[in-house]
Formats: sequence, structure tokens, C-alpha cells
Amino acid sequence: MNLLEVYLYGSPILKRPTMKVGELPDHFPRFLERMYAVMYNDDGIGLSANQVGVEQCFFIADFSLHDENMQREIFINPEIVESQGIVTQEEGCLSIPGVHEKVKRAYKIKVRYEGLDRNPVEKEFEGFPARVIQHEVDHLNGILFVERISPLKRSFIESKLRRIAEKGKTQTEPIKI
Repeated sequence: MNLLEVYLYGSPILKRPTMKVGELPDHFPRFLERMYAVMYNDDGIGLSANQVGVEQCFFIADFSLHDENMQREIFINPEIVESQGIVTQEEGCLSIPGVHEKVKRAYKIKVRYEGLDRNPVEKEFEGFPARVIQHEVDHLNGILFVERISPLKRSFIESKLRRIAEKGKTQTEPIKI
């Protein structure tokens, strides 16, 4: 199984909102396994479709990496419908390697999405899983976590971002699944 490429900061694909998922191809579960392989290879816990060049609205997450009582999930056409509380914690991103900054996020959220079976789900998450979901939903809306930090903090990492963006600028072509 060949690994997908993680698109880096600076790639225009990461700045465009994704399109709602319509009909899925028969090989979609195999594509998801390729996404999980990339995510695990890079020590991630979540990965959005546009991070691997697919301009569709879905992401994967493996919450069992953080809490053994949780599991892997796929979120198709997710929408955060409620949020409560604010907590600030450090975040990183596979598309912005080597950069970690504190970001404010809701502590508890309610998400409406479709699972792999395409049935609608509405579920509450709190703490770390809620943070992961908010991070990935941001990706699907063309927002990167570094846009959620203060301009002053961003100025401190600007040289790192420029170096990553040089590589990311070359990743312009979306892929089809």
C-alpha cells in the first residue's frame, strides 16, 4: 500500500473549503486505510481529506490513541452544532511539522455528521477528542490552527512557516478518490 502525501502549509488546497461528500466510490474503505497509514506514520491522531489532497468534506480520527475506551471514527460532512466552555492547549498539525502553539478551543462540542454507513450521527465530545474534531473541521473549512493564535505569537514562528510554505506551494493538484 503506497502512502499518500501530506499537503503542507502553503498549499492552496489547505486554504479552500472542501465540498460536501456525495456518493462514495466502492474503494473508499481502502482509501481510508491509506489515510490511517499516513496518519499513524506521522504520529497523528486526526487527518482531514484536504490534508492528503482530496477536496471533500471528511476526516478520520483515532481517539483510542488518547483513550483506550474510544475508537477510530470517520466524520463525513461534519458540522459542529453546539459548543461549551473554553480551554487553551498546545496543538500541532501534520501539515505544519515542527510547529506547536497553544490554541483556544471549546471544551465540549456536539457534532452532526455521517458515519461510513452514511447514517446521520449526532454526538457529544469533550476534552481532547473535542479539540481534535474542532481542529479537523477547521481544516475542512480552509482554516489552519496557526490562524487561531495571536499575531505576536505568529510573528515568532513566521520564519518556520515560510520554510514549510516553500515546500507546500508546489502541492497544488488535488487528487481523486
